Amino acid sequence: QEKSCHLSAALLGEDSEISQDQLYELLKYAALGKCHKAAQPSWCRIYHQSHLAGVVVVVLHEMSQLHFYRFYLQFKHLRKVFQHRFTLAPSANFPVSLYGEGTNLKPQNTSQGLTSSSGECITKSSDLQCDPIIQRYGDKKQGLTSYTLTLEEQKKNDYPIEGSPGCKGYISTECDQQRTDSSPLFGLDCEMCLTAKGNEVTRVSLVDARGQCLLNELVKPESTVVNYRTRFSGITRKMLLPVKTRLSDIQTKLKKMLPHDAVLVGHSLNSDLQALEMIHPSVIDTSLLFARSEGRRFKLKFLAKAVLGKEIQCEQKLGHDPTEDARAALELAQFFIEQGPTKVAELNLEMLLTAEKLAEVSQNKAVLQPQGCGFQEQLNEPPPLSKPCFLDCLQVTGQKPLLLGRQGLDSSGLCQSNPSTSNKQILQRALEDVPLSKFSIIQFSLGPEYLASHLHAGLYEKVRSKLTDMLTIYAGPFEENFCMKSVKKEFGRCGPIQSLTVVTETFQPYVCIQYEVLEAAQLAVESLNGAEVAGSCIKVQRPVTAGMLDCNVLIKELELDVENEGVIYVAGLKKSLTETDLQEEFSHLKDLETLFLPKDLQSGKHRNCCFLKFQKTQSAVDALEALNGWTMKGSELRSRNALAPGHLWRWIWQMNHSNGKQGKHIFYEKMEQLSDSEQDLKKKVKKLDHHIKKLYRSLQNNTLCVVLFPGVNSTHGSQSGLGLMGIKDDEGRSAC
Repeated sequence: QEKSCHLSAALLGEDSEISQDQLYELLKYAALGKCHKAAQPSWCRIYHQSHLAGVVVVVLHEMSQLHFYRFYLQFKHLRKVFQHRFTLAPSANFPVSLYGEGTNLKPQNTSQGLTSSSGECITKSSDLQCDPIIQRYGDKKQGLTSYTLTLEEQKKNDYPIEGSPGCKGYISTECDQQRTDSSPLFGLDCEMCLTAKGNEVTRVSLVDARGQCLLNELVKPESTVVNYRTRFSGITRKMLLPVKTRLSDIQTKLKKMLPHDAVLVGHSLNSDLQALEMIHPSVIDTSLLFARSEGRRFKLKFLAKAVLGKEIQCEQKLGHDPTEDARAALELAQFFIEQGPTKVAELNLEMLLTAEKLAEVSQNKAVLQPQGCGFQEQLNEPPPLSKPCFLDCLQVTGQKPLLLGRQGLDSSGLCQSNPSTSNKQILQRALEDVPLSKFSIIQFSLGPEYLASHLHAGLYEKVRSKLTDMLTIYAGPFEENFCMKSVKKEFGRCGPIQSLTVVTETFQPYVCIQYEVLEAAQLAVESLNGAEVAGSCIKVQRPVTAGMLDCNVLIKELELDVENEGVIYVAGLKKSLTETDLQEEFSHLKDLETLFLPKDLQSGKHRNCCFLKFQKTQSAVDALEALNGWTMKGSELRSRNALAPGHLWRWIWQMNHSNGKQGKHIFYEKMEQLSDSEQDLKKKVKKLDHHIKKLYRSLQNNTLCVVLFPGVNSTHGSQSGLGLMGIKDDEGRSAC
C-alpha cells in the first residue's frame, strides 16, 4: 500500500512569518529529499518525502497578501483547501528566491519545459560498482528486511543473543513475530556512565517512525558510579540524585511499548542493548548499514550532516542528546531504505569525509596563526557563493522541471517570456505537462492593467479602512456622567483595546472602541449587546458603512476558514501572566498543541489575550465550553472561535497602526479609478481561483502544492506576500 505524505507546521503568530530563504529551504527539500544535502526545513516537516508524487508551485504574479484578504470571499477554493498559510517577505528577485541562481540549464520553448544539461552533480555509475555499499547490498532498492542484521552478523558484532554465555539474566523484548517490509521502525539510543560493574545505562530514548519521542528517561545505576562521562553523556551526579527509575523499570516499559514485529534502529546498537541487558531479534545498525571498506565505520555525527544535512552532538551542548541521536539513526535508516543503495553510494561519503577533515586541518592552521596574519587572506577571499539552483540537480537525475508563465520567471534564463499567453492557455498547458514533471512552477497573472503599482495604494487603503471598521464597535447610550473606567474595564475583558473615545454628537453619550484583534470586537458584539454596563442597558454595534454590509458573511467565512480549525481565542487574561504560566494553567485541556501570546510590536508587552491551537477540532469545542466564564487568577475569561488566521497578527497590528499613511497622497487621485475596475477585478480573481481549483483537482495524490502571492516591492511601498500550502490527499484536500 502506498504511503501517504503529510505536512506539519505550527504557524501561529511570529512563527508564521517565513523568509525567502525558508521558502527555498522547503522547496529544495521537497524537490530533492535528503539527496544533495537537502535537509528538512526548519519551520515545517514533510513526512515520507520520497513518496511525494511531485511539487507544484503556483505563483500569482505581483499579487500580495493584500489581494487575498481584499478578495477573500472570491478566493473560495484557496481558503477552503489549503491548511497551512504563512506571511512571506517580498523579494527583489522572486524567481531566484524560489529556486536559486547560477543554473546551467539552457532555456527552451515553454511548451517543451526544460532540457537536461550535462553536469557532474552525481558520481559516475562506473565508479559505483566499487563502492562498499553497492558491493554489500547490490544496486537495487529493497525493503527494510534486507537491511536487518542476520544472526551471524549479530554474533560477529557483539549483539546480545539468546542462549549466549555472556547474556545470562538478559531480558528478551519478546518481539518474536516475523518481520515484513512494512514492520514498524523504532530509533533507540542510550547514554552510559562507568560504574564499578562496567557500563551502566543512565538515560534511554526511544522514538517512533515519525520521529516522535516515546521514551526519554533517566535511569539510576545499580552500582556506584566511577565516572559520569558528563562530556559525552550530559549526565551529572545532581541529575541522578532524585531519580527512582531502575533498569528493570525501563526493561518493562520497552517490552510494553514495542510491538511484536518491531525493528530497532540505532548506531552501534549492540552497545545500547548490552547496557540495557536486553535481547531483540531484529535490528538495523546504521554504523554497519552505511558500509565502509576494511571494517571502518562512519560516525553518527558525520552521517547526520552529510546525508540528512543536520547538525547533532554540537560542541555548545553538554553531552549528547539521546533522543536527537535516536532520531538521527532512524532517519538515516529511513533514507537508506527509501532511496536505495545507489542513491546512497552517489553521495560519495568517503570523499565528503576527506573534504571535512581537510577543512578541519585548514581551520586548525588558521587558529594557530599569529594574530594579524590572516588579514591579507581575508581580502583575497572570493565573495560568498550565491544560493545554488537546485533545479540543476533535478535535471541531472533525469527529472525535468516545468516552468510556465507569462513573465517574471526568466530572470535566471530558465524559460522564455511569452506576454501574449493568457491564463487559460497556461492552465491548458499545465494540465497536459504537470503530470510529466516532478517539479513545476506555474505563473498566473491578473494582467498589467490590474497590477500597476499605483493601484496598490488605493487597494491598501480600502483593506485598511474595512479592517478598521471591523475592529471598531460603538456602544451606548450611557448616562451623562457615566464611569469611563467601568466601561473600559468591561470592554477590555474582550481583548486588547487600541483606542477608546466618547462620541458627543449624539443626544446621549456613546463610546467608540477600536480593538487590536478581530476576535475582541466580535466578542464584544456577541457578549455585551443588551448587557448592563456602567449603569446603562446598552446596544453594541459595528459602524454602518457600505463596506460593512457583508461583514456578517465575512465573519462567518473566517470562522469556517480551514486555518482556524481547532483554534480558539481567549481574552481576559492578566497581563502579568507569562507564556509559561499559561501553559501550566491550560495544561488540563485535552490535545492542546500550541499557545500563542500576542504582544505589542513596539513595547514588546504581552496583550491580555491568547490563541490556543488543538490537535482535534472537537477538543477545541470542548475547551471553548470549559473556558467561557472560567476564572483564572481572579479574572473571568471570555473565549470564542478564532477569526484571523495565525499569520495575520503582525500584519493586522501594522495596518492598524499605520493610520493610512501608506500611499495616502495617491489614494484620493486613484480611488475612482480603482472603484471603476474593482467589479472587473473581482470577476478576474474569481476566474483565477477557478483555474487553480481545476489545476489542483488534476494533481495526483501526494503532490505538494504551494500557492504564492509573492508580495510587492515598489516606489509606492512594499506589501508582504502570502503562501498557502498542503499535500493533496485522497479527498482532494490538502493533508496536514
